[in-house]
Amino acid sequence: MVLFDGVCNLCNASVNWVIDRDHGKAFRFVPLQTPAGRAIVERIGRDPNELSTLVAVEAGEHSIRSDAALRVGRRLGPPWSRFAAAARFLPRPVRDLGYRFVAASRYRVFGKRAACRVPTPELQSRFLDGDDIVSALSTAGFDTTART
Repeated sequence: MVLFDGVCNLCNASVNWVIDRDHGKAFRFVPLQTPAGRAIVERIGRDPNELSTLVAVEAGEHSIRSDAALRVGRRLGPPWSRFAAAARFLPRPVRDLGYRFVAASRYRVFGKRAACRVPTPELQSRFLDGDDIVSALSTAGFDTTART
């Protein structure tokens, strides 16, 4: 599962890029601004008002910033998995410095939408219902029967 800033044009373009390369349709997406996105972010112990961080969640384990991007790249298969493996040799602080720089300027450079992305009917199955918190938590691999 990939959580992204749903109003950010760069983030939406990145989601489209992943969708085009995710031939096995392994990824599901949810905007950070939705109730489901906020619930997942809270479950992993992060601030749900922090929208500048890409989050990747799989089987209840999460990655943020550059680690999340590399996790997505690894799951896309060759050649992207090879690029992700090579990028892991850069220290995380260096990778995250670049990530934070882009995140801080993304609205100014790429713009933003007035509202979160609404998927086309063809892509609807790739996006989680932003209002269905239980389904989103379950898809992310969290136990939905116990409260933490």
